[in-house]
Amino acid sequence: MAAALAGEAGFRAAYASRAEHSVIGLMSGTSLDGVDAALVRIVTDRKGAVARVQLVAQAALPYSDELRRSVAALCVPETARIDDLTYVQFGLSEWYARAVQLVLRSAGAEPSGVDVISMHGQTVWHAPQPRPFPVPGGTAPVKGTLQLGSAAVLRERTGIPVIWDLRSRDMAAGGEGAPLAPYIDALLFGSNAEGRIVQNIGGIGNATVVPAGATADAVYAFDTGPGTMVMDAVAAASSAGAERFDADGRRAAAGTVDAAEVAELMKDPWFARRPPKSTGREVYGESFVGAFLARTAARGLSADDQAATAAAFTAESMAAAYRDFVFPKAGIRTVVVCGGGARNPTLLGMLRQRMPQGVVVTTASALGVPDLAREAMAFAVLGHESLMGRPSNLPAVTGARSPVVLGSITL
Repeated sequence: MAAALAGEAGFRAAYASRAEHSVIGLMSGTSLDGVDAALVRIVTDRKGAVARVQLVAQAALPYSDELRRSVAALCVPETARIDDLTYVQFGLSEWYARAVQLVLRSAGAEPSGVDVISMHGQTVWHAPQPRPFPVPGGTAPVKGTLQLGSAAVLRERTGIPVIWDLRSRDMAAGGEGAPLAPYIDALLFGSNAEGRIVQNIGGIGNATVVPAGATADAVYAFDTGPGTMVMDAVAAASSAGAERFDADGRRAAAGTVDAAEVAELMKDPWFARRPPKSTGREVYGESFVGAFLARTAARGLSADDQAATAAAFTAESMAAAYRDFVFPKAGIRTVVVCGGGARNPTLLGMLRQRMPQGVVVTTASALGVPDLAREAMAFAVLGHESLMGRPSNLPAVTGARSPVVLGSITL
């Protein structure tokens, strides 16, 4: 044990002694579409603070239909099996290793030139609301989160040390473990001239508020509700599984929104709850979508109408979050959309329609950050900060009692 601790301490000290670092961030989102990898060069100043974050290369490895079905089954208590969970836990890292190989090939780089991999893992369950759990002498409020992926397998396949389990420490400190990506948003999208909202639309939507000229402690963020998750499931259902998402928002553009259904969905008390807050597939997964499809079909909605209504619900959930929790306290001029939803022009159009005059909706790509790279880049920076021994959760964002150093390391 002492040798292991000395090895980790030595690794961290050597890492922190350099001014330039090479980190691969790996992100698997709740949309279950695949793995995004970003090779990032991080330059630090004389005090060790991040001075520059440069995207060197990115790569995406889509999940196979078989793997997607396996992971999706683990997100539903009625279909999750412990034997499948065990195999997926280890098997996912075979995919992560391939994603690392892809991004290295894209950059023309070798594994020996990479300091560390920062692996988010695949979320299959997120439980930020505590419930009583038996402990010696009584009960304790317990909450948790589960991201699958074996750091040991990834380390063995790539030869590169791995930072992992980046959400648990924040939850142990009383936070919701999400969102974590906002830590990098001030670096990538901050502006001295205007306030901005960085809206990620993955499976779940989350917004980071970056006031004009903001320092990290002025940034705040929270989940806004569903991202592409409901829209994707509606597209899959209406195409008998032939489509995984509504490409370019064509189905939604062809349909008619059921405004009454959207209004009913927005009555969920979660939307009125003040941040910090988070949500996930355990809310907007199979059961939610099944009820939505049955209810709207009974009301006579076509498949395209269902797609349009799902998209409008997503857009309204984001716009309502801004109206309730952002616009009254921050002067916002631009909403920067990233993630898979940034490629859906129908959804972006619905969001624009809901913005007050003077607020522009654009994409991360338009500002020089590829839409699908932002979260992988964010986790690369979080892994870097962990190796530097610095906290990288934002308590104002997650609700944690204090800043904490995130993650564990496998050398």
